[in-house]
Amino acid sequence: ASAEIIRKASPHSVSETADRLTAAVEGAGASVVARIDHAAAAAGVDADLRPTTLLVFGNPKLGTPVMQADQAAGLDLPMRVVIFEGADGVVTVAYHDPAELAANHAVPADLESLGMMTGALDKLTGAAIAP
Repeated sequence: ASAEIIRKASPHSVSETADRLTAAVEGAGASVVARIDHAAAAAGVDADLRPTTLLVFGNPKLGTPVMQADQAAGLDLPMRVVIFEGADGVVTVAYHDPAELAANHAVPADLESLGMMTGALDKLTGAAIAP
């Protein structure tokens, strides 16, 4: 089964959306672990890729209980959000629904941390794409 991907359109550029998401994450007390510019990596091998940035971030207060339930959930944590410009010029923010951690790992679907992750991702990405 494929994981559900939540997608939101952004009125900002990929770079600005990533900057805004970084600010929202850090403002919420979480940590940005990595910011990966996939387009720059592609350019490094003489390949073209529209602007695409992956932001990896987390909060151990939310992620640790999930990994205590199933350490293999560490394959999907910390959280990841990709921001990309489509062929139509629309910038999109996309991420896996945290509920999929329960579907893909031995994590109880009613684990409080999953609900908190869902709310946090919605709020943080909402701040990143706000006008």
